[in-house]
Order: sequence, then structure tokens, then C-alpha cells
Amino acid sequence: MAILGGKGTRLAVPKLEPRLAFLALFMMLALGGVALRLYDLEIIHSQQMRELANRNRIRNRRMPASRGLVYDRRHRVLVDTRPSFDALIVPEDAQDISTTIENLQRYLGDTSIADTLGAAEDQGRPAFEPVVVKERLDWDQVVALEAHQLQLPGVSIQVTPRRRYLYGPLAAHLLGYVGEVSLQELKGLPGYHMGDDIGKFGLERGMEGLLRGVAGDQEIEVDAVGRRLRILNEVPEQPGASVILSLDLDLQQTAEQALGDRAGAVVALDPNSGAVLAMASHPSFDPNEFAAGLSSAQWRKITNDPTHPLENRVIQGVYPPGSTFKLVDTIAGLQDHLLNASTSFYCAGGLWFGNREYRCWRKQGHGDISLVRAIIESCDVFFYQAGERLGVDRIATWAHRLGLGEDTGIALAHERAGTIPSSQWKYQHFHERWYPAETLSVAIGQGYVGATPLQMAQLAAEIAANGVRYRPYFVQAVEGLDGHVIQATTPQVESRIPLDATQIAVLREAMCGVVNNPDGTGHAARLPGIVVCGKTGSAQVVKEAAGARTDAKHQPERFRDHAWFIAFAPRDNPQIAVACLIEHGGHGGSAAGPVVKAVLQKYFELYPPAQPPALPTLSPVSAPSQPTVPAEQSE
Repeated sequence: MAILGGKGTRLAVPKLEPRLAFLALFMMLALGGVALRLYDLEIIHSQQMRELANRNRIRNRRMPASRGLVYDRRHRVLVDTRPSFDALIVPEDAQDISTTIENLQRYLGDTSIADTLGAAEDQGRPAFEPVVVKERLDWDQVVALEAHQLQLPGVSIQVTPRRRYLYGPLAAHLLGYVGEVSLQELKGLPGYHMGDDIGKFGLERGMEGLLRGVAGDQEIEVDAVGRRLRILNEVPEQPGASVILSLDLDLQQTAEQALGDRAGAVVALDPNSGAVLAMASHPSFDPNEFAAGLSSAQWRKITNDPTHPLENRVIQGVYPPGSTFKLVDTIAGLQDHLLNASTSFYCAGGLWFGNREYRCWRKQGHGDISLVRAIIESCDVFFYQAGERLGVDRIATWAHRLGLGEDTGIALAHERAGTIPSSQWKYQHFHERWYPAETLSVAIGQGYVGATPLQMAQLAAEIAANGVRYRPYFVQAVEGLDGHVIQATTPQVESRIPLDATQIAVLREAMCGVVNNPDGTGHAARLPGIVVCGKTGSAQVVKEAAGARTDAKHQPERFRDHAWFIAFAPRDNPQIAVACLIEHGGHGGSAAGPVVKAVLQKYFELYPPAQPPALPTLSPVSAPSQPTVPAEQSE
């Protein structure tokens, strides 16, 4: 304690207790920490804190855009979108999330909602990000949620556009389907969010960028339990562009009905542009089921289906073309001057080559037969000898020039090129030399030869267009919201084969005779008033034992021949080319011919030819020299 003294005496200053000094230091440090924290919150992170505070009161809600419509060539809607109600939940708005989920599951009759929410949390859901826990609510479910909002804090209903395929499985392999974007896709697609639809297959996948549109955004004010009070700001969504296809709805329906429940494919082209007029593949699937969301069990069922309904047989099915391939031999022989209309060979019902007999489909043979008659009656022995004269490498060269063994270039994923064998091809694949006997099988479209129905339709179209081959396309135009054309497809020529008038006349006379001559193998496709040109084919699935001739009726279906028919019409001014393949259908003329006839007949009902064509006048070389053969016994 200080003592007060006289002059010259110093005053003693009292000393602080150590405890008081420690307390003062602690308070200074605490106040300093608070000041630093306030500085950090108010100055450095002020914007972030303001956003977090606002998110509890103001939410940004993304508004998915409607996908563009899909029309047929006559502007009839094939695919559209319709509103769907989805249940959302923001867990942060629910005071008791367990009770809220329990109530929600009771009102919706769905016990998987907790699992859905848990999966979203595991994937790193941001705070206040809504989770879609139930899609496509029915009206009773919507009413239940609206009536019990007070028991469901954080739960709301969102209207979402959903894809609808108006005709179900019709043209499903071309139209494709949409599905929810996967986590793997999200990594490479920054503009997508969880729950967004994305094209997975067919047109929906190929035109995703145009069909998808641009999502909008709403800034909304919510109350303490997340219920919307008002919209503060809105950026409207931009629907996707509309696509006009080259398909004709009526023709597509006719093709699918004619094919029926049989496995196979039908495709029709405009030979003067490459436009796809119809494309059917069976078995098919309903894309609406994919748009609604498939469970794991449903997905396994469809992918393990032995009939392969997801396979687009038009572009992915590779089959031996059978006798339709004889047109390739003919073009190769005419072009290289090794065959002409007068070329003839003798058919005794079979040809011995080496130590094996290569048989003709007609047991008693055709006798002396010319090129045109050989096509009309589909004589195998003639083309065995033609193939021997041409050689496999020459056949392969011309087959490739005609577009076989190559992608057609159509804008659909997973197209297969097929197989056109040659001596080099065999050595590369099997390290073996080519044997001359193998050429005989190739000449009639058997052996290693494989082609898709689209390639064979292109072959028919190429002959119809005098050697011009177009790239096939199915999108005619893309339109914006105001109806203006954003882009239009211009036909693209892939190649030109210089077929002269004489060669065209030989091919057309022969293919015309196939359908219209009494001995023709394809007269089941004959139309009144329209001259149809075609070629039948029956492709072996299993190799018969030497000397055996098994009746197809006594074979198991899986061992029966594939049935082919390719055609174009009218003869003198072709407007349509068609190919039909029916798996294990047997004879091309009797199985595939009526399907092609139905497609052609419908087409000319919709688009009558400008001038009625003259009836065919067959030259003496194509006049029948054998008794009439019923269609069911021929190819």
C-alpha cells in the first residue's frame, strides 16, 4: 500500500494481484478473438453468409425445359411431353425428418422414400437442395400431399414435363427413349442435374442437343417450413426444337402390322433422296416404360430377353442375304463384261464341284437358262457358275462399291457393317487361303456373306436410281418454337455406279419378271396397275447334310431359312424401295413378299404415281420355258 509522506518522500503504487492480471489478459484475448471472428464473418465471408441466410428464406428452383416434339413427314405428332407431378423434400426444412418421412411414406403408399433420400445424401447433396423422392404422382397422391401440408414440412409438389410416345412401340427403335441421367453421364455433362431426362437411344440420343431445350430458374420466397410464398424472380425455360421426320405414320403402321408378331425387319426408302419412309423392327418395346423409369428387375428382364427386343434389326441384324445377293453378281458381271443378257448356263438341278454337289432349289433343274431368266426364277446353278467365272475378289469389290460390307452412314448408333468376304479377308481373319468352292456359296449370298436389311434396301434403291446411292436419313427438318426451320436435310450422294442404259434394262427386266412373270419367285408382291420390280431370297441358317433335302415344315423353327424380299416401284419412275427380312420365315416370296406388297400398296394409296405405268413387256429371253412354279415352292 502507498504511504503519503512529506517533501522528498515517494508515494508507493499498489501492485495488481496476479489473478487480476491473468483475467485482464484473458478478456483481452477473448474480445480480440470475437473481433477477428466478426471481421471474418462481416468482411471476408459476408457474401457467403448472406447467401446462406437467404437460402433459408429465398430458394432458387430449377425449371426443367420441355423436350421438343417429334412429327412425321405430314406434321402429325409422334412424341410429345405432358405434365407430371413429382414429390420433393428439403430435409433442412423438416424439424423432425424421421416423422416427416414416415408421414410421407404413409400418404404415398411407398416405403422406399427413406432409401431414395439416403442415396441422395450419399451422393453429396448440397444443403437446401430439394430431392425428388417420388415421380409421376397420381391425382389421389397429389390431393393427399396438399391436404396434409402441415404434417409434411419441407415437402412440396413440382410439375415436371415428361416424355410421351403416342403410339407406344411404333417405330420405337428409330425414335428411341429417354431415361434419367446417370452419375457417369453427369461427370461429363456439366449442364445436367440429378433427375434430368436424357436421350439414351435412337433419335432421342442422336438429337439430344436440339430436343433438350434450356432449363429455366425461379427465385421463390418460402416460409419456415419451406412452403412457397411468392415468386421473386423468374427466368423462363426454353423448350427444345421440334423434329420433323421423313417417316410416314400410316406407312409405318402398315409395315408393323404386316410384319406382325414375327421377328424381322422392314425398311422403306425414297430411292431419289435416301429418306427413310418406314422402319420397323420386331420384337419391339414400349419407350413409355423407359420414360417412366425401369426398376433393376425390369431392366434385367428386357436385356436378358432371348428375342432381343432392344436390337434394331434394320441396322444391327446381320443375315446371309441369300438369293438377293445374285443382283450383286449380275452387276459385277455386267460391269466387267463377263456376263450379258445372252449369257446362259445349264442347270440340271445341281452342280458337282470337287467331290460335292451344290444343289439348286429346284430339284429337276432349269435346263438351259439365261441371265434374265436365272434372276426371275432364282436359279442357283446359274449363279454358281457365274460366281466361278467372276471370282470372289471381283464379287467383293463390287459388293463394297454397292455399299455392302460398309456402314450406310445413317444417324443411328451401333450400326453394323456386315461381312463381304474376299481371299484377303479370310487370310486376315483365319490365316487360311481361300478355296474356290467357297466362291460358289458366296455367289448365292451364303457362306461368310452377311448384310443388314437397310443395306439391302439401299441396294434396291441404287438399282432404282440407276446406280446412284444416297446416304439414308430420317430427319427431314428441325423447327424452332416459332415454326421457322433451323436446319433442313439435303440429300447426300454416297456413290455413283456408271450403269448404262443396257445394263439398267437387263436389271429392271429381270426384277420386273420376278414379280410379274408366271415363273417369277416373287409374284406374291404383284400390284394391280403398278409394275413392281423385286428379288426374293431364302438364306440357310444351318448347313444341310450332303444329299439331304429337308422340308421346312418338318424342321424346328430356329433351323428354318430366313426369308428376304427386296423391291422398288414403279419400274419406270421408281418412288420407293423396300427390304423385308423375316427370321426363320422360310421362302422369301411367300413369307416376305406379302409384307412388301402391303407396304407398296399403302404407299401408292398415299402418294399415287404421277402417270400410270405401262404393263411390262417381257422380251423373248425372259419368256417362261418351264412349267409354272407355285410361290410356296420357290424362293
